[in-house]
Amino acid sequence: MTHMTRRTLLAATAVMALAAPGLAQEHSFRFQSSDPAGNPNFVLQQGWAEDVAEKSGGRIKIDLLPVESIVAHNETQDAIATGILDGHVTDLSYFAGKDPAFGLMGNPVGAWSDPQQMLDFVENGGGKELLNEIMNPYGLQFIGATTPGLEALVSAVPLDGVDDLQGVKIRAPEGLVQSVFAAAGAAPVNLPGSEVFTSLDKKVIDAADYSVFSTNQAQGLNEIAPHPVYPGFHSLPLVEISMNKDKWDALPQDLQQVLTQSVKDFAQTQTAALAEADAAAVAEAEASGQITVHDWPDEERAKFRAIAQGEWEKVAGQSPAAQRVYDTLTAYLTDKGLVQ
Repeated sequence: MTHMTRRTLLAATAVMALAAPGLAQEHSFRFQSSDPAGNPNFVLQQGWAEDVAEKSGGRIKIDLLPVESIVAHNETQDAIATGILDGHVTDLSYFAGKDPAFGLMGNPVGAWSDPQQMLDFVENGGGKELLNEIMNPYGLQFIGATTPGLEALVSAVPLDGVDDLQGVKIRAPEGLVQSVFAAAGAAPVNLPGSEVFTSLDKKVIDAADYSVFSTNQAQGLNEIAPHPVYPGFHSLPLVEISMNKDKWDALPQDLQQVLTQSVKDFAQTQTAALAEADAAAVAEAEASGQITVHDWPDEERAKFRAIAQGEWEKVAGQSPAAQRVYDTLTAYLTDKGLVQ
């Protein structure tokens, strides 16, 4: 073989390697989402998996599966610990049955008025350190958080503050959401999401904890309950991206950094997409002339948060980890002037 031929062969091999990044793949992980295929949030999560491949130069491949693909939505922690799955993208509060700390951290009802508040708490307020302290014993490593957004409140009656909640029949899921609304003077009703529209239409309920404004608007809920509260003041779920701790520990530091940064970027992508969708839906609702959007002032949000804090405290007493969540959360909120 001539010198020129060898050089040409080496060049061709290099080009093939660049053209086929899969050849450089070092790690392949299977993650399960808590969202179904085709759901807008799942589509965004698929974008995150693609971003990881790009940011890692093809060294990490994440196969993202929709909810229930391998195990039930509330069994992914165990599946990750035992190696059935490598990771998940899921609502943290699904694991409140393991420890109430997961429920309190996953959705401290009333704590947040903006997704950026929650993300800052996780990143800069001790949240990520606390989550790994709680999750590592279960064999998981917390990588980062995102959220499907701050839910708007659907209401058929005007609600401009805490006092207006008195006696309002409001659909709310069991657990902390119900207990906080009850403490605020409302009358929570336990209904499946599939019955919200009909129950509002027939005036069985006055209001509903349901979803984000754009979803409520798209499903026609604001037309039959024309007094939505937006931005919301009650529910903002923390969606965690976590993986098997041993597999995390085996990753080189540069790939750990890639994964960590990719989740931060994804959280901003998801919240920006939601903000855009909500803004368009609010404009559509207001243009109809039939819907009045109610935005609670900061002092009313603070009143609701103070009521909620009493319910968080009850959860805190249920486990040492929940107490640590309560202490860390309230310290952050106090420092930011969100609670007294």
